[in-house]
Amino acid sequence: MFRKTSATETTSTVRIERVTSVLGPGINWQGNLRGKGGIRIEGTFEGDIAIRGMVVVGEPGRVTCKTLNANTVIVAGSVRGNIQAERLEIRSTGRVWGDVVTVSFSTEEGAFLRGQIRMEDQVELSIDEPEIDEAQEASSTAETLVIPKNKSDQQTIVSQKKNETTEKKD
Repeated sequence: MFRKTSATETTSTVRIERVTSVLGPGINWQGNLRGKGGIRIEGTFEGDIAIRGMVVVGEPGRVTCKTLNANTVIVAGSVRGNIQAERLEIRSTGRVWGDVVTVSFSTEEGAFLRGQIRMEDQVELSIDEPEIDEAQEASSTAETLVIPKNKSDQQTIVSQKKNETTEKKD
C-alpha cells in the first residue's frame, strides 16, 4: 500500500483495461462467454464467463453463472455465482451471491456480498484462449459456384470445403 515503486516497475505492471463490447439493457443472453477484451453487461446474462480482461456489470445488469473468471470485475448490478478475479470491486448498488477468490478487493458503502471471500497473493485464472481447429476453419469456407455461359457447356461446381470437383451436364 505504501510501498515505493520505481517508474519502470509502474509502467510495466499497469494494464490498460477498457470495455470493448456491450450487452445492452433489454438484451437477454444465454450461453458461455470466452475471450479477451472487456465487456459491460447492462442486460441479463446467463452462463459462464471467462474473459482475459475486464467485466463490468452495470446497475441494470443481471448475471447468473456458475463461475465468472476475469482479470478485473466491477459489479454495480447483481451477480449470482462464484467470482475468481485478480481485482474485484463491488459498487454501492452491487449485489453478489457467491464465493469470491481475489487478490484485490474493494467495496463501497451499501455493497452486498453473501458468500465467502478468500484473498490470495496470486490468482490463477482458468481462462483458455478459444482455438479454431482446421476442421472448423475448413467448414466455414464458402462454396464457389461457376455457371457456364452456354447451356451446352458443362456446369462445374467447385466445393472448397471438400476439395472435390463435381461436374454436371445439362
